[in-house]
Amino acid sequence: MAFTLPCAADQQGLRDYAVVGDAIPTSLTGMPGDATRGRALVLERSSTCILCHSGPFPETKFQGDLAPSLKGAGSRWSEGQLRLRLVDASRLNPTTIMPSYYRVEGLVRVSQAWRGKPILSAEQIEDIVAYLASLRE
Repeated sequence: MAFTLPCAADQQGLRDYAVVGDAIPTSLTGMPGDATRGRALVLERSSTCILCHSGPFPETKFQGDLAPSLKGAGSRWSEGQLRLRLVDASRLNPTTIMPSYYRVEGLVRVSQAWRGKPILSAEQIEDIVAYLASLRE
């Protein structure tokens, strides 16, 4: 089952995307991301990834343990599945604590500074997808 999610894309500057099953199979930018930039984004505390997740980051202390390890993420999930988890993990698990990094509508616990703005850009989502997809066990 596929459908296009407008997500106020025109008003918010977000790009439209289609959810197919448990994935967004098509790149948000129409191009593949850069895995090197994606790794840097995952390790930035501001992206919040490693606050909850651990992974193959031996140089990084104090990795999270609230969420699954990112080690082997590319073996467990397709690029499309990774993309949906980053864009809006609540579509897969309504009670998840993972932020919706590319959704702005219908969110309730958002600080004033972030209202109406995605946490990550489409390009950043694609960079992180490229990196996570490269993590094979």
